[in-house]
Amino acid sequence: MKNWAIYILAALGIVGYNAMTQADRDSTGAIIDGGSVDAFDVKVGDCFDDSNSLEEITSLPGVPCSEPHDNEAYAVIDLTIDSYPAGDGMGDLATDLCLEQFESFVGREYETSELDIFTMYPTSESWKQSDREVVCAVYSMDASKLTGSVKGRAL
Repeated sequence: MKNWAIYILAALGIVGYNAMTQADRDSTGAIIDGGSVDAFDVKVGDCFDDSNSLEEITSLPGVPCSEPHDNEAYAVIDLTIDSYPAGDGMGDLATDLCLEQFESFVGREYETSELDIFTMYPTSESWKQSDREVVCAVYSMDASKLTGSVKGRAL
């Protein structure tokens, strides 16, 4: 009986910790208080700092866009392809899709912009789990922090 109590307390602690470290959103969905954002819950307009993960990204450090941040999500695209592309195909597809969406969000064509793109896309393993989403984000090419949304700013 004692062991069950320990497991229940541990589970409640994990749930409580996750709830306390999640980014808070307002009624429009904008991040108003920094914290963790699940990679599957990134929305257009979300601002976030770089992840410390060098492998598969499962969560991102969400930041209100009014505060300095590394990246801003500008498109979330649901893939409609039937199978996972071979080799570098998924990365190439994600880049092409993100480039197509760039100018309409930023207000300037990619080739003359001071911003670059960062893509998050399914791995072959997450594809098997029904992951079909590409997230497109922008960041400053000179590695400086962004402040405010880049939407329509023609940077």
